[in-house]
Amino acid sequence: MLTTVLICAATCLLMLGGVLFLPRLRLGKITVSTYWLAALLGAVVLLACGCVDLTSLGRSLVADTAVNPLKILALFLAMTMLSVFLDEVGFFRYLANVALHRAKSSRKKLFFILYFVVSVLTVFTSNDVIILSFTPFLCYFCKHADIDPIPYLVAEFVAANTWSMALVIGNPTNIYLATCFGIGFVDYLKYSLLPTLFAGLIALPVLYLLFRKSLSLPMEGEAEDVHPEDKPQLIAGIVVLGSCTLLLAVGPSFGAPMWIVAVSAAGGLFLFSLIYCAAKRKKPKAVLGCLKRAPWQLIPFMLSMYVLVSALDGQGVTAELARLLDGAPPVIAYGVSSFLVSNLINNIPMSELFASVLSASGGSVPAVMATIVGSNLGALLTPVGALAGLMFGAISERYGAKLGFGKFVKYGAAVSVPALAAALSALALLVAI
Repeated sequence: MLTTVLICAATCLLMLGGVLFLPRLRLGKITVSTYWLAALLGAVVLLACGCVDLTSLGRSLVADTAVNPLKILALFLAMTMLSVFLDEVGFFRYLANVALHRAKSSRKKLFFILYFVVSVLTVFTSNDVIILSFTPFLCYFCKHADIDPIPYLVAEFVAANTWSMALVIGNPTNIYLATCFGIGFVDYLKYSLLPTLFAGLIALPVLYLLFRKSLSLPMEGEAEDVHPEDKPQLIAGIVVLGSCTLLLAVGPSFGAPMWIVAVSAAGGLFLFSLIYCAAKRKKPKAVLGCLKRAPWQLIPFMLSMYVLVSALDGQGVTAELARLLDGAPPVIAYGVSSFLVSNLINNIPMSELFASVLSASGGSVPAVMATIVGSNLGALLTPVGALAGLMFGAISERYGAKLGFGKFVKYGAAVSVPALAAALSALALLVAI
């Protein structure tokens, strides 16, 4: 057991160090993120040392069960592709411009409109895609308007990682944990809606209090006119995403697994786009953009962390963690611990670890949903908390709007702690009822 624990701890420390001090490596013309390289190295070492039962590991990767990591990855990647497709055809940029036009010369109005737009879009798409889409545009606009971008960037990030709790498709951690424990689309919504509302409505006034002085100043710049260039593909993308969301809600009642629904939707949209572009004799930029921007690095990362968790599980470590957490009310124990652990090892490996811990403790719905709350709101505390935080920091810095680690934690703690308290209180209320 000791060898396994030491290797896993060293892997997490190496991954954390890479995130903080060397987030990316340049190998010739290729740039790779170090977080998944550290995870892959740890998994290889565990396999080489015989700390993992290869037979059991192989069976779990081909098993026809909800916890199969390959199915979960397929679901997440397919939903991400649908959102990225909409971004490639200009949907998010267009909505951002509409919001900026509505705000006119009021920074305060822009702040509230932005929070609302990002919140709504995150519910039906993905927090990662929203951050990738909105952050560059916000940085550009704020520079053009000569205003401080920090209030709007923080509001965007908080909205994206708070309202992502609402639907199971909003965050890869939602997908992973809900799928592992057989929580369907509708059942998930029953437990997530009220905590999301509580957290989102608490976060907004806290954000406003943090930035009220800056938001009271006038705004001189104006938004540019942006219109979708390819309306047929834009309409197709919206229709497919809407239909997919609906089928995810009702599909399990008819025995249709969520990953098959999502993969079929993405495949159908790509097929339509390829045929449409061939008929128009133009390059399928949207499809190519999706393939280029898809988070492929999540595949080796999640599979490597799956190996680490399997090793810990096989040595009885996760069962011991379950015993420790079971001494307190599940909503508090799992909500707070997942929130904190997310900021030590990132929320995706935390979710894989806690899935095993939850299984050892019986996997009650309140405990699973509390872990999901912690995985989403944990992203707000430090940049390490989620992949969204790492992407957000890199993009902001690239566009000249650097938000250092200290400032991130300062704003993140001010928002995430009350939001977590509100969300867990709402979840405890639902459980009591």
